[in-house]
Amino acid sequence: MKRLRVEFTTEPFDLDEAPEHAVVARDVVQSAALDAVDVGPFGNTAEGSSEQVLAAVTELLRRSLDAGATRVSLQVNVIGEGGE
Repeated sequence: MKRLRVEFTTEPFDLDEAPEHAVVARDVVQSAALDAVDVGPFGNTAEGSSEQVLAAVTELLRRSLDAGATRVSLQVNVIGEGGE
């Protein structure tokens, strides 16, 4: 089974406080069944099996756009094979 890493940001940015769409996107990946999650002010990463990552990305897109994101930038990389 392939392992994937997703890196993402949501826009528009607000340097004073995290907008709702950014909070929603972070909540999605933090509550997903992923192996590693790193959230930060200018980007976020998460890793897991292909099924886990693709499911989280689908939910992340739906929920962050519903919460007001006008752009979601993401990159998905294959990082190896897992034993799951």
